[in-house]
This record gives sequence, C-alpha cells and structure tokens, in this order.
Amino acid sequence: MDLFSTKIVYGAQSLNQFIANVDREIINPLILFLFALALVYFLYGLFEFIANGANDEKKTTGKSHMLWGVVGLTIMMGVWFILGVIMSTFNIEGIKPETGDVELPEYVAPSTNGLRQN
Repeated sequence: MDLFSTKIVYGAQSLNQFIANVDREIINPLILFLFALALVYFLYGLFEFIANGANDEKKTTGKSHMLWGVVGLTIMMGVWFILGVIMSTFNIEGIKPETGDVELPEYVAPSTNGLRQN
C-alpha cells in the first residue's frame, strides 16, 4: 500500500461511486439518526407527561416535548415525500434514496463541429 502516491479519479463511474458512497455512508445514517432523535424526544416528552401527572408545569413541558418530537418526525417524512414528488415530476431515474444507489448517465461532451473558435 503506497500512502504517498497521487490518486487520480477517472471518469463518471468513479463519480457515481463517490456519490453513492456519500449517500450510503453519510446522508442515510444522518437521516436515520435524526428520525431516532425525534422519536426519542417524543418518547421523553411522553414519559415526562405520564410521570408527572400531578405537576401541571411538568405536564406542559412534556406536551411541548411531544409536540416538537412529532414536528421533527413530520419534517423528516416531509423531506422524503418532497424528494419523491420531485423525482417523479421530473422523471429522474437512476437514484434510489432508500438504498443509496446512484446511477448517473454517462457524460457525453458536446460537439464543437461547425462552431467558430476565436
């Protein structure tokens, strides 16, 4: 293994792999973490609401935590919904957010035939 050699990225296939790896290794775990965080926040508010039945101030705090947990879950689900609408509206193919697979079409450089070069 040569640690000091220059690494060169060739072509669109490497770009596809890079985007797929970023999606699979960073974005999807981050989304799952945010879902889990919102769920834990909601459950914490539920526990706080039930455990402090006699204290109205703590019950109100629990309600607030539950509300913001539901808002967080709704926002995260809304992101998936909006992503699905955009992908179906513009007929985007080759991207599967659920699995992190990205297959971009091969790039073809535009032809310069018939164009004047200054």
